[in-house]
Amino acid sequence: MNATPPVSVIMPVLNEERHLRNSVRHILEQEYDGELEVVIALGPSADRTDEIAAELVREDPRVHTVPNPTGRTPAALNAAIKASRHPVVVRVDGHGMLSPDYIATAVRLLEETGAQNVGGIMHAEGENDWEHAVAAAMTSKVGVGNAAFHTGGQAGPAETVYLGVFRREALEQQGGYNEEFIRAQDWELNFRIREAGGLIWFSPELKVQYRPRPSVRALAKQYKEYGRWRHVVARYHQGSISLRYLAPPTAVCAIAAGVVVGAALTPVGFVVPAGYLAAIAAGSVPAGRGLPLKARLQIPVALATMHMSWGYGFLTSPRSLAKRVIASRRPAVKTA
Repeated sequence: MNATPPVSVIMPVLNEERHLRNSVRHILEQEYDGELEVVIALGPSADRTDEIAAELVREDPRVHTVPNPTGRTPAALNAAIKASRHPVVVRVDGHGMLSPDYIATAVRLLEETGAQNVGGIMHAEGENDWEHAVAAAMTSKVGVGNAAFHTGGQAGPAETVYLGVFRREALEQQGGYNEEFIRAQDWELNFRIREAGGLIWFSPELKVQYRPRPSVRALAKQYKEYGRWRHVVARYHQGSISLRYLAPPTAVCAIAAGVVVGAALTPVGFVVPAGYLAAIAAGSVPAGRGLPLKARLQIPVALATMHMSWGYGFLTSPRSLAKRVIASRRPAVKTA
């Protein structure tokens, strides 16, 4: 790989009018000397996303769009990969903001490590009190455990990374993303790359600003889907589950049992849910340092929403999803 190989940035978007223009600006203004293209895969948005994307295409010849009529993220990613041309493929979401040297650093790390995919930190940042609270929860160990791409850590091999900067050959070897995985498609793809002998590399040098969901309901839906599809990955790929992923469903079961016992038999049962509430309240204190009071007070709500929604989604994930995934065949992704 030469020092500045041409790079394709792929971006799945759906209802991203709030952040799309700023996200693309962060790509086009990268401190990178190599050739760059941006391929935006447009889902059936109900806002001004398509209009903004069309403006971006007119304004800069490096920006292109492809349709994604399904609206599903993995289908969007595969469509964008197929329409792109370059040997390095950078995944960015429509609400993600790359740091100025992100691409240059990622290309260097691909060369230095020999990895098939490199990625870094999902740096959550809010724009109001609720989003600040969610961002604090998403970057704390009490919120997401020891996931390095949330909380940071030492550079090294990883199970998965946030978004990712890939060698095209790795994507083509694996046939791209499995389009049956509506969520957890990154983890599933990285698992396949590792199973084939490829290296996934995490580095804290890479940072992407992330905008959290704007409401409790949206956050709950997001994490329910995360938990649901992480269970599908566990069924589809034996041996891919770890204790960290079992913590939220265990907490949901323990709290539900405690409430039932406390209400029906003895108040002692309420010790478990009370203990959980005390734990997230205590964990919110260091997570909320430097934030306004209204944001700090909402961190326990964000933590409980994330934990309970993820756990509930994991526990209620239907086996039919795994059967559908197993029955599917990954579509081949070739260079256009």
